[in-house]
Amino acid sequence: MKAMILAAGMGTRLRPLTNNTPKALVKINGVPMLEIVILKLKAIGVNEIIINVHYLADQIINFLQKKDNFGIRIEISNESNQLLDTGGGLKKASWFFDDEKPFILHNVDIISNIDLLKMYKVHEKNKALVSLAVRKRISSRFFLFNNKKELAGWKNVKTKEEIITKPEIETEELAFSGIHIINPEIFDLINKTDKFSIVNTYLELSKQYKILGFDHSSDYWFDIGNKEKLNKAEVFLLNKTSC
Repeated sequence: MKAMILAAGMGTRLRPLTNNTPKALVKINGVPMLEIVILKLKAIGVNEIIINVHYLADQIINFLQKKDNFGIRIEISNESNQLLDTGGGLKKASWFFDDEKPFILHNVDIISNIDLLKMYKVHEKNKALVSLAVRKRISSRFFLFNNKKELAGWKNVKTKEEIITKPEIETEELAFSGIHIINPEIFDLINKTDKFSIVNTYLELSKQYKILGFDHSSDYWFDIGNKEKLNKAEVFLLNKTSC
């Protein structure tokens, strides 16, 4: 099984922790976020991973070398010259996914106990182009899903912007969790190049292709976007371990 970890972000909201350290190597209770995600993927059978890098890329590369790539195949997609955002970064790494099998795309700053293997199997069973991990939580942006959990739109609560791709009578608002299962055929459907967000691509493709939500609202989930969220995650995980 293959996966990609998005680890190219600047981590500006985590400063000063990221002044001299890439976000991927910021530690949660002594363990770098990147290591946590790699071990989670490895535990479900992922044995080939590509990681995109940009800010302080050499530190991530050196870290992986010291860890002997955690005993699996790990490749680097270097975006040092230009940060490509989620869509551009994924497309640049498309060469890696040459086995025609679904793969996992995972943000490096997402810490959760989501059952990735279950999500993968549900994705295969439903024959979706993309499956998105989503949950009920407070957010300023939501994906909209119909009663079949098919992607039907997107909305920004703050700006009131809304994009509808399926004219449904009723939709459910669910926040994205930064984890995707993707069929590699998507690369033949992406026309954009260079820097772009994958979200708009998903919305456009949802008009013709099956893009589904995988609701994992019962799981714990942390987006380590700033120091406050980092502290909350550390306290929660320490208490969970001590129980």
